[in-house]
This record gives sequence, structure tokens and C-alpha cells, in this order.
Amino acid sequence: MSTPRGERVNITLLGNRNAGKSSLINALAGQEIAIVSSTPGTTTDPVDKRYELLPLGPVTFFDTAGLDDSGELGEKRVLATYKILYRTDIAVFVNDGRPFAESELSSLKRIREMKIPLLMVFNHRDLREPAPANIAWCEERGLPWVSVSALKGENIDAAKELLIKLAPAHLLEERPLAGDLVKAGDRVLLVTPIDLAAPKGRLILPQVQVIRELLDHDAVVTVVKERELAYALQTLKEPPDLVITDSQVVLKVVNDLPPEVKMTTFSILFARYKGDLDVLAEGVRQIDKLRDGDKILIAEACSHHVQADDIGRVKIPRWLSQFTGKELEYEVYAGHDFPPNLEDFALVIHCGACMLNQMEMSRRIVEAQRRGVPITNYGLAISKVQGVFERAVAPLYPQG
Repeated sequence: MSTPRGERVNITLLGNRNAGKSSLINALAGQEIAIVSSTPGTTTDPVDKRYELLPLGPVTFFDTAGLDDSGELGEKRVLATYKILYRTDIAVFVNDGRPFAESELSSLKRIREMKIPLLMVFNHRDLREPAPANIAWCEERGLPWVSVSALKGENIDAAKELLIKLAPAHLLEERPLAGDLVKAGDRVLLVTPIDLAAPKGRLILPQVQVIRELLDHDAVVTVVKERELAYALQTLKEPPDLVITDSQVVLKVVNDLPPEVKMTTFSILFARYKGDLDVLAEGVRQIDKLRDGDKILIAEACSHHVQADDIGRVKIPRWLSQFTGKELEYEVYAGHDFPPNLEDFALVIHCGACMLNQMEMSRRIVEAQRRGVPITNYGLAISKVQGVFERAVAPLYPQG
């Protein structure tokens, strides 16, 4: 099983057409993973290439369209490139050694405003030295730069070293998902409904990731459906040390569990793992302040076939309306798009973000904060409207 895309470091290469972005990806990877051509505009839509770059581990290189692409279609390609920035952990800007064009300076400004770690690569050193003004521009701003020939493989190791040094600390650190909640030998009971939305023949990604981390920490893991929870509890000689459930059945699980048993949900674990638990937990308070006519954004990280009991489109709106007694409006955004009119919403309810990397989820949270819009996630919101919020978050706040 390959590393989930949400667990990979995203490295995006940007620059004008024919700057050598695709050639640089091939040089960094040491293999032909991107199509190279002297024809301007060979790369149109962003293309992702997977690679293992130690010590960062699994990475995804995004090869993007030229920032100087023109025409109506070209403008759409550039817009698609800019959208990739929201998923980017490290940006590599490729320049052909000539003085910066306006399209390059404009894009560099955008990258820096987003506070994305940035490496400037001056390509084609076999043809020309980088323009002195370009080097001065980088040094005035404290930006690391390197001069390479991607085609001839010159100075590629130096580029790799700078790339690795640029990696934010959180990319090199292990962020706990559930392992810090248990010790060796602890009994953990996982509750996983098999409903219409469940994929055939397998568990969903958050469940798989939690199971793997618990096993890595030598916990004893048992998996049951919600209908078998009561029976499973009866067969255990001692109560489980921790129960982790799918949010959709959290109320039933709480009702079946002895009050002293610690419990939480997969989605709440991911609120901490992929985002900022404190901010997302605070966003739950907005539910009590909702008024008639308020718009709620349901944000999903992946596109999927919508089922009759879809959690984001059916269950959460129903539970939220029942809890608040208000006439609310709902809008769903799926995939990597986030609406430009965020300030029109009274609340953002985000999925667990298992298909996003931490940087993209963090940027979504920051953008919501910047626009003054409270944000929470599925598990926290569901626990709130089901009346079990305090109990569900308690294991993650052991000191109260």
C-alpha cells in the first residue's frame, strides 16, 4: 500500500514556460518522471509525480504550467497553478537565468505572502550565469538560491540539500494521531459502521491509519460495528482502555459505554493530526450562535459518489437543523477548492482532511480566521449536536 497522498510532502515547481521545471524534476529524482520538450507550454495542467526524497521521505512533485502562459486557456492554466499553492509545503521557483519578468515577480510576491518556504533555482547555467539583479533580489530578501543545469545534472545535489533544509520542522517531526493516547498492552476498541458510504472490501483511510499507529505502539486493537459494540463489551474480561468511533454513531457508542471508559472519534483525532484542535474546538461554539438564514460551508477534501445518507450533505445538515431549530442554508465544496467568498458563511464545517496534507489544512484554518469565519470539523460538530462533545474531546485534553 503506497503512502497516502495526504501524508506526502508536496513540492511545487513554478516558473515561466521553458524555464526547465520538468527537467529539474527529472534531475532531482534521477529518473525521467516528467515530460521534457523545448516546445513552450508542454506542461498544461499541474501534474503530480511521486518520489522518495530522504530524509523528507515520500514526496509529491507538482510540475506546473508556465506562469507566462497566455490566452483564455493559458489564464485558466495559471489559475490552476496558483490553486496548487494551497497544497504546497515547499515551493521551487525556476528561472532561466534571465532578468525576472513581471509574471515571475508577481508570482514570487504571491508565494511569499502565503509564507511558503521558497527555493530559487536559476537553471541553464551551462548557457548563462544568472542575472546579477536576480541574485541581488534573492539576497535582499534572504531567499536561498542555487544555479544549476538540470539538463547536464550540474549542482543538483546542492539544490537537493537546500530543498531539505527548507523543510518546515513539522515535516520532519512525527505528529501523533492516536499513539500518544495509549501505552503498550492497552486495549483499544474501534467502532466502524459499514453503511452505504463504506467502500467495498476495505476500511476507510482514517481507520486504517489509526489501526496502524496503535499497532506501532503495541496496543491490542479490536474492531467492531456499532451493532456489535454491546456484545463486544460483554465478552471482554475488562473494559477497554480507549474507544475510538466513527462520528456518525457517537451517540449510540456513548450510550453503550460505561461512563468511566475514555472515548473519542476518528474525526476528532484528525482535527488534531491535520489541523489545529484548539481552533477547531473553539469553532464549535458558533453552533449555539447560528441564526435563521445563516450559510454553512460543508468542506470536503475529496470528491466521492454521493449516497442517500451522505454525511456532509444529509446527516450533518439534518442534525444541525434539529439542534439549533434554525432555518439554515448549506453549501458543499469538495476537493481542493475553497470558496473565494468565505466571509459569506457563518460557519465552516470541514471533514477530517485525511486526503489533505497538514499544510493545506492549516492554510484553510488560517484563511477562515483571517476572514473572521469560525471553523470546526465533522467530528467536533457532530459530537456537539449529539450532546457528547466534552466526553469526546476529553482524552485529548487529559489535564482538563
